Amino acid sequence: MSEHAVILVSGGMDSATAVYEAMDRGYDPLFFHTSYGQRTEAKEFQCAQELADIVDAEDFLHVETEHLARIGASSLTDEEIDVAEADMESEEIPTSYVPFRNANLLSIATSYAEAQEASAVFIGAHSEDFAGYPDCRPAFFEAFQQVIDVGTKPETEISLEAPFVEWSKTDIVECGLELDVPYEHTWSCYRAEEPACGTCDSCAFRLQAFQRAGVTDPIEYAERPSYIE
Repeated sequence: MSEHAVILVSGGMDSATAVYEAMDRGYDPLFFHTSYGQRTEAKEFQCAQELADIVDAEDFLHVETEHLARIGASSLTDEEIDVAEADMESEEIPTSYVPFRNANLLSIATSYAEAQEASAVFIGAHSEDFAGYPDCRPAFFEAFQQVIDVGTKPETEISLEAPFVEWSKTDIVECGLELDVPYEHTWSCYRAEEPACGTCDSCAFRLQAFQRAGVTDPIEYAERPSYIE
C-alpha cells in the first residue's frame, strides 16, 4: 500500500515539480490548494486543477484563506500596492511577501495530512525564495517540523519535506524536465492578466531558470527578456 503525501500546490512551477518529486519517491499525492485573495487566484486554481487531473490525484482540497488578503501588506493581495518590476539583485524583502503565509498554509496542510493519515507534507520552496522570504528559510521548516511533532497525536508521524530548499530555480527546472513535469500547465506571474508579463520578480526568476537550463519556457509572455549574462 502506497503512502500518501499532502503537497502544497500553488499552480506554479516549483510546486508542480514538488508533486512529481513526491510521486518519484513513491507517494500518492493529495493536493492542497488555497486562494488567499491574490491577484492571480483564478489562474492559479485553474493550473492546480489541471495538474491534479494530469496526475490523477486521489484528492484535491481547496481552501479559502482570505484572511491573508484582509491582513494585507503584500502587493499580491493589496491593489493599492503595485507589483514591482524585477530587481534580481535586491536583498530587501520584496513587496510580494505575504506576512507569515507559509505558517498559515502549512498549519492547514498538516491538519489535512493528519486527517488523511498521510506521512508527509511537501512544499516547493527553494534557496532563491528564502533569500527574500523569511518563511522559506531552512530554519523555518526545521522549526515547523518541531511544531508538527509536538502538535499532532502521539501516533502521528508526518515528515515536512522541502526537497528544493537548498536548490536554485535552475536546479528545479532541470529536475522537472527529467521528471516530465508539464510546465505548460503552470503559472508564476504576479500579475493576473494573460499572457504572463515577463518582467515581475517571479517571471524573471522563472525565465532565467529556463534560459540557464537551455530550454524554452512553454508558457506565453508579453515580454521575454534575457535574464542571463
